[in-house]
Amino acid sequence: MITQNFEETNSVLNTFISEIRDDRIQKDSMRFRRNIERVGEVLSYEMSKSLSYKTQTVTTPFGIKEVRIPDEELVICSVLRAGLPLHQGILNYFDRAENAFISAFRKHINNTPEFEVVVNYFASPSLEGKVLILTDPMLATGKTLENVYKVLKTHGTPKSIHIVSLIGSRLGVDYIEKIFPKDTQLWIASIDNILDKNGYIIPGIGDAGDLAFGQKL
Repeated sequence: MITQNFEETNSVLNTFISEIRDDRIQKDSMRFRRNIERVGEVLSYEMSKSLSYKTQTVTTPFGIKEVRIPDEELVICSVLRAGLPLHQGILNYFDRAENAFISAFRKHINNTPEFEVVVNYFASPSLEGKVLILTDPMLATGKTLENVYKVLKTHGTPKSIHIVSLIGSRLGVDYIEKIFPKDTQLWIASIDNILDKNGYIIPGIGDAGDLAFGQKL
């Protein structure tokens, strides 16, 4: 897997991530969602440089101009519910992409830190021969992406896979590297070194879904 960790590059992206992490600023759920959306836009721009392109002729009011535009069939697949703002940011830039959604949640066993990832909703077009953009804002253990990938494979074999994430743990990144094809590209804003016994990223940001959309039962 090819990992693009943008924490290692000085850019305005770090401003959005700092506000997403800040326990005071993140209490504003509208600003929290917008910052995630903006991270999706920045990562989409960077990812667009790796796509295939074709030349297209455009007629302006004063003449003809050849431009290079992406030549790919894209499918954006997001993990509900926390992935929705990130999905929107990517869709803002790849507005002609097809869309897929999948729900995956941690089901704790006997109220212990041990859990399994359960997938119980999936809606997707065919992935055969297309570029799959898989979004999951928090790449903690990597088990969610592992289970999501198992389900996605029932809808065809993508031409290539791009994973877009806000924050991951080093353990989670290493884990999915063993699961996904070698040419998979990970576009991630920041990687933290610690994953606690409950499977949460430290220092992380907290629960992205709750911060974006309110607490759940």
